[in-house]
Amino acid sequence: MKNLTAAQIRDAFLRFFQERGHRRVASSSLVPQSDPTLLFTNAGMVQFKDVFTGREQRDYRRATTSQKCVRAGGKHNDLENVGFTARHHTFFEMLGNFSFGDYFKKDAIAWAWELVTSDAWLGIPRERLATTVFAGEGGVPWDEEAFELWKAHGVPEDRVLKLGAKDNFWAMGETGPCGPCSEIHYFQGNDIPCAEEKAGRPCLGVACDCDRWLEIWNRARISGPARRAPTTCRCGSSPITRAPPRSWWATACSRRTRVADTSCGASCAAPSVTGSASAWRSRSSRRSAAP
Repeated sequence: MKNLTAAQIRDAFLRFFQERGHRRVASSSLVPQSDPTLLFTNAGMVQFKDVFTGREQRDYRRATTSQKCVRAGGKHNDLENVGFTARHHTFFEMLGNFSFGDYFKKDAIAWAWELVTSDAWLGIPRERLATTVFAGEGGVPWDEEAFELWKAHGVPEDRVLKLGAKDNFWAMGETGPCGPCSEIHYFQGNDIPCAEEKAGRPCLGVACDCDRWLEIWNRARISGPARRAPTTCRCGSSPITRAPPRSWWATACSRRTRVADTSCGASCAAPSVTGSASAWRSRSSRRSAAP
């Protein structure tokens, strides 16, 4: 497994998707322009909201970004989790690739798996990974297609887990774009404390709030507008594929268990909106193998 710096991870991600026809788009401002719904940019898709809703047209149909984000309020508020988990912080960069009515689930899953596991790219061991798909809820069927696609790439069936809307249905609010999502999780080790086990219950694995499994990829599919997600979602063909904070990738690629130990953490893990991308680096540490 490669020991990569955070800067190397960013460069590999953007180069990978550029080579597959994506336009590298610069990070937008932390204060969104002409968007009264947000105080801060909280995700990579924010600058593309009007593209996804059809109000704006661009001269490209594929994009890749490393977007600076703040999550210190609103729906995505991580501030109160800082210090209580090993992975939360308030300022970070979110890596993402986007398709505006171009490719769909098959290519999005294939490219995610290739980038994460190929020795030519990040080279994360497959035996330490698990994937999730939407289990179906509120009248929306389960994501059988994604389930079969993960299996086709060699993911064992017992490592393709079905989760409900709380974990695997993407939506920004009661109304607006929404759709099922599918994730990749990285196993960090059973020696990491788990509150469920401390309470005498079994760890919930990828669905647990502990840090044994770390989400490193989320492939969201905008299936159409919903009045109340997920009950009235309509089918469509616009995927968003995004990786969680770059520091989480640095955690996996350096085999550290805390964001703070990657030195992405020196600036990101503190409960304040500060950070220096140029100072982010990863350090190496050995972890136990996945069960």
